[in-house]
Parts: sequence; C-alpha cells; structure tokens
Amino acid sequence: MRGRLYLAEFVGTAVLLLVGLSIVIFMFGDGSPAAGWIPNIKLRQFVTGGLFGSTGAAIALSWVGRESGAHINPAVTLAFWMARKIDARTALGYVAAQLAGGLAGSIPLLAWGAMGRSVTFGATIPGAGYSVFDAFLGEAITTFALVVLLCVFLAFRHLRRFTPAMIPILYAIMIPLEADISGTSTNPARSFGPAVVSGEWSAWWIYWAAPLAGTVAAMLVASLLARRIEVAKLYHFDSDRDRIFRRMAKTAS
Repeated sequence: MRGRLYLAEFVGTAVLLLVGLSIVIFMFGDGSPAAGWIPNIKLRQFVTGGLFGSTGAAIALSWVGRESGAHINPAVTLAFWMARKIDARTALGYVAAQLAGGLAGSIPLLAWGAMGRSVTFGATIPGAGYSVFDAFLGEAITTFALVVLLCVFLAFRHLRRFTPAMIPILYAIMIPLEADISGTSTNPARSFGPAVVSGEWSAWWIYWAAPLAGTVAAMLVASLLARRIEVAKLYHFDSDRDRIFRRMAKTAS
C-alpha cells in the first residue's frame, strides 16, 4: 500500500523539478529570449516564482495529490510528521522517494545544453555578495513562511480548498525578495537533483539544514493550528485515500 504513496511522491517531485527548473533555465539561461521579453530581472523572478509555484499547485491537484498528498518536499513531510499526521516509517519513505524523484527530474535538464549549464541547471547556491549565514537565514525564513501558511490554510475548512492557490502567490512574492540571496529553494529535494547533475555543491548543507530548521520553527509557532490539520494532504481531502492517511495519523499519535 505504501508503495503507491512513494511512487506518487517520486513522480510528483520529478515533475516539479523537470518543469520548474526548465522554467528557471528558460528565464535566466544565457541565450534565452526571455531576457528580451521581460528585461526587468525582478519582474522575471516574479513570473518565474508564479510559474514554479503553479507547477507545484498543479501537482497537488493531480493524481499525485490524491494518492500521496503531494508533499514533494522533505520539509513539508517533516511538518506533517511533527503534526502527527504521518508515521515515521512512511515519512522516511516519502523523503527517499522525493530525493530519487528530484534526481530523476533533473537528469533530462541536461538536454538544455549550454543554456542550462550557464545557470548550473538551476542549482541553488548562495548569491554573490552574500554570506553563508545570509543564505541560511533566507532559506530558513522562506521555508518558515511556507510551512506556517500551509498550517493556516489546512487548519480551517473554509480555507483548505484554496491551499494549492496560495502556493503560486507565495513563490511569486518570495523569489524576487530572496532569490538573489540563496536561490529560494525551501526544498532539499529541489536542491539535491540539480546539484548532482551540475556537480555544484557549494554550501549544499544549507539547503538541508535551513529548510528543516525553518520547518521546526514554523511548527512550534503554529502548533495550535497544526492540531487542527486532519490529514497529511494539500488537496483531495475527501477522497477514498483519506482512510489511509487517517490510519497513519492514529499510528503516529
């Protein structure tokens, strides 16, 4: 039974990286017409954030969201585990599937060739002029914002169905504000795949430690809201698959 959940997380994360990082490469890679279409870099970052977030939202609305809840991010899985909505064994399986999916989705990015190499295939590294501490803080804050907002939307029934719609708006705001500092990953699996493909591992530990630290802080701050979350899903709350998630929540509690 868990195999279907892991497969969904693998596919969802692979699609997120393949589509999302292709958008990044097209928007910022050398030789792309995107710079001519949208000369203002902050506006291009705004559009990129919205499109990247829309990719994640579409995955949540898809079969992946129905099957596994569409975490597609170890930080989100950690949040649901801390909320006792998923058991430890399943959470570890999710993370393994997400990392494998992140790598699988990044390998086809090699087809972008020189344009992809010019932006290290979307790998996240601290920005020029910023310290490792700056990048760590940026990743922790943006992940904190993501997890707190997920708690807010998932805790209240009248907001719950709008959870996927929140994600593109959030990333459209965060990326112009923070991308120059750390690349705005908020997702260890999103950073892992292009790091392997590009060989760029500069300060890679940040993209594990900071999102996880941001998640822990968010769950402590939003602990009362987290108790109101019913299942470890971003959408499809009333599907037949919910029975599995409710059993996992009872096991985790």
